Amino acid sequence: MSLDLLRAGTVIPAHPLALTADRRLDERRQRALTRYYLAAGAGGLAVGVHTTQFTIRQAGLLRPVLALAAETVDTEAGRPVVKVAGACGDTAQAVAEAELAAGLGYHAVLLSPVVPGADEAYLLRRARAVGEVLPVVGFYLQPAIGGPRLSPAFWRAFADLPSVVAVKLAPFDRYRTLEAVRGIAAADRGAEVALYTGNDDHIVGDLLGEFAGRRFVGGLLGQWAVWTRAAVGLFARARAARDGDAAALAELTGRSAAVTDANAAVFDAANGFHGCIAGVHEVLRRQGLLDGVWCLDPAEGLSPGQAEELTRVSAAYPWLTDDDFVAEHRDGWLR
Repeated sequence: MSLDLLRAGTVIPAHPLALTADRRLDERRQRALTRYYLAAGAGGLAVGVHTTQFTIRQAGLLRPVLALAAETVDTEAGRPVVKVAGACGDTAQAVAEAELAAGLGYHAVLLSPVVPGADEAYLLRRARAVGEVLPVVGFYLQPAIGGPRLSPAFWRAFADLPSVVAVKLAPFDRYRTLEAVRGIAAADRGAEVALYTGNDDHIVGDLLGEFAGRRFVGGLLGQWAVWTRAAVGLFARARAARDGDAAALAELTGRSAAVTDANAAVFDAANGFHGCIAGVHEVLRRQGLLDGVWCLDPAEGLSPGQAEELTRVSAAYPWLTDDDFVAEHRDGWLR
């Protein structure tokens, strides 16, 4: 049933990592974040992905972080929720991480495309091997954080792998997004592969548009790790607009640039995305869900002026935030 939800389309936040001041896992706040996403109406969670910080692996936190999210969902959601685990590294590492996720009850693997020195043929063989463990969600990652250029032929072959259920397209590039969708659409299995936007810089356009005869059914987004209740509402309005609601279409068309403006502040676009994870943390800190903006890497933090930008967009676009919702329920999530 959860994979049916993934195929149909839903809101999937990329789950952040809650740390204490000494950069240890804060289990209470980690659970609180999961409860927040569930209460906000998210249909899934992506854990162990870029927003969770890839270095949780070197820190020995992959298993406990995946386990905390899975346990909280399984015991508290009370409804189908798609659990997606990130997997990284070469074939052996990615398969091992998929096996860990399968043992913890995850439904699919979001497979990072970053493997130093790997060509497209290797990435396809790796995806096939991971798919023997769990269904695979492909990932087109933006170059600014290490994503490789992948050809339409790659995406056509990738979509034809029998284990592939969805692809998250996040190249932050209109041309590459179109190329990838054309490749997927040309595959024999193309119609069976759900398209998810990961283009945090073009969320509304992706959800409303048609690309090579295909539509994005949902989003798997770092941006949706904050203000998630509002994101769920935005997604519902996008669906209504696609079903012919002219008022919803006009509303979202007018607000598309504002969503991108807010993302620029959260993800620190002005500084090459240096503060993208810390920006997510800062929003959650201001809401009282996190205790600080600490990342595993002490060099990662807010860029100069980023806090001011977050203040500006929060004031400019109150409809994009969910501060009142969080304030009402936060103490229960932090229990």
